[in-house]
Amino acid sequence: MESRIPASERTSQKLNALLTEGVADGDARAERLKLAVRKIVEEALEPGVSEALGRGYYESGADPGRGYRNGYRRGRLRTAEGPIDYGVPQVSNRAEPFVSRVRAGLAGRTAELERLAVEMFARGLSTRDVEAVFRDATGASVLSRSAVSQVTERLWQEYEAFAARDLREFVVLYFFVDGVAERLHAGLPREAVLCAWGITEDGRKVLLHLAPGTKEDTASCTAFFEDLKRRGLPDPLLAVTDGAPGLIRAVETCFPRALRQRCLVHRVPGRARSKEVRRPPAGKTFTPASQRQVVAA
Repeated sequence: MESRIPASERTSQKLNALLTEGVADGDARAERLKLAVRKIVEEALEPGVSEALGRGYYESGADPGRGYRNGYRRGRLRTAEGPIDYGVPQVSNRAEPFVSRVRAGLAGRTAELERLAVEMFARGLSTRDVEAVFRDATGASVLSRSAVSQVTERLWQEYEAFAARDLREFVVLYFFVDGVAERLHAGLPREAVLCAWGITEDGRKVLLHLAPGTKEDTASCTAFFEDLKRRGLPDPLLAVTDGAPGLIRAVETCFPRALRQRCLVHRVPGRARSKEVRRPPAGKTFTPASQRQVVAA
């Protein structure tokens, strides 16, 4: 049955499972980013095949010489997060071989695809966002106008499902929130994105929410937390933040029963964080006390 499901829908299932179940080990952020890039690429590949065949994925009937779908083979992108495999639609029994302009234009655009993946969950994608990434070397779009609209609509559905999902299923013990700078558009300055993660009672790491353009002021952070509570997130046992006063006040207001701790990474002086890790001399090891001295140095 799986072979009858479009590759993009199978990737959606894996992405939803990751967002719902989290990960026990490994980098949840990197895995989410890779699946999101895979989803974007697979969605962009499908319209060109449908246009070439003259029918959609589930539609029957074939005009002579236009060919038919014949499953998928593996494609691979090499990105900063590691290799990303994706499904490449195959077309058989066609008078002229089908060549995807979308796939031909993927080379050299992995950084743009990663930015698009971040933005997809932070605030959703517009047709302009999608069209800007899928262009050839001359700057011409490799997606038709209708294909851009179709891809944007399907990716917007992913964003809506993520942004509106019920959080009551997560029993979060440890709640982490921080503002990070992400470059959401090529050539433009990085934008602040407020990120909330949780560690559940069974040790899974789950991404709870993202919001772009959010400064760590009291009003913005309170609105961010109120949205989480509206969707059912209960007070965690421990909330971990940096030292931003607005963020701290918002945590104390919205999660009054939670203990609060300043992130240990932010507590380490910048000079110590920027130093390379010191290694022990040959034949010796650092004791726990000496390890603390390294951090404090």
